Amino acid sequence: MHLPTRSWFWFILCLAALGLALPAAQAASEGELSKGQLVYVPVYSHVYYGDLEKKFLLTGIVSIRNTDPNHAITIMLADYYDSDGKVIKSYVPKPLTLNPMASTRFVVKESDTKGGSGANFLVQWRAETEVNEPIMEGVMIGAAGQQGISFTSRGKALKNK
Repeated sequence: MHLPTRSWFWFILCLAALGLALPAAQAASEGELSKGQLVYVPVYSHVYYGDLEKKFLLTGIVSIRNTDPNHAITIMLADYYDSDGKVIKSYVPKPLTLNPMASTRFVVKESDTKGGSGANFLVQWRAETEVNEPIMEGVMIGAAGQQGISFTSRGKALKNK
């Protein structure tokens, strides 16, 4: 079979693109593995609105999901900090095991305004073997009258084991 020069160019370019895309797709589908992390999760106790910066109070939820179908993880620490970086509350008095594909949550009540708009959690987890990294999100929700607001924030790993 004889292809014109321009066709060969596109044929080779497509093969090269496939060769680069396959390893990237494989890596993305496998996910990141770890034996533990310290994770920062933003959780707002309120947000501001209007020109006078009125406070809209929020319930804050930290959701932790073990994404590994075969191995448990252990939550060692879940500390809630205020906007000034002071620990307000420790939510895990003793290690908490999350079985494969299990999840847990920690709730900061809407009436608890101590955290401020810069509140956050530090969550430390570990596993006996390398596992899929868990998903950690902050979920904020609030309602006043006929107004409602909800949004999420994603946890960020600060240290890996």
